[in-house]
Amino acid sequence: MVEDPLATADCLQITREVGFDHLLMGEKPYTTSCPLPFQADSVKTARDVTRSTLCGWGLHDLSDDAALVVSELVTNAVRYAMYARGRRGIELLLMRVAPHVLLAVADPSDEVPRPKNPDFISENGRGLYIVETYSQRWGWDPLASGGKAVWALFHADAP
Repeated sequence: MVEDPLATADCLQITREVGFDHLLMGEKPYTTSCPLPFQADSVKTARDVTRSTLCGWGLHDLSDDAALVVSELVTNAVRYAMYARGRRGIELLLMRVAPHVLLAVADPSDEVPRPKNPDFISENGRGLYIVETYSQRWGWDPLASGGKAVWALFHADAP
């Protein structure tokens, strides 16, 4: 599959112009958001919401990869952002901007996500490596209200 770099750039530009703060308010077409508490079972909830949303959009083939990536992002948010929890909880956002799906996890921490060199023997430290491997592109944006949204972009072939 040859990727259209203009379509990718357009999708990322849309999210930056609209802003993750505005998108997280929900109720937009082809957008799903879900608040998550700082608990380990939030990872399962995020996977379930991701799978059901993508299946509802007719994107069954993408649901396993996206669920894996969202698991890593929510795990990081639960693990590292709980110390900054004074402002708000975690928020999962899924957005369909054909031919892409953007998923984002917002958390109250201002700490920048930093990938580590993968250590395949260690129990942890591979999360962002997995995100980078399974998504087309990933990054993070600061939120106007404080904190950040860590996002991953997927190319979604419509059925």
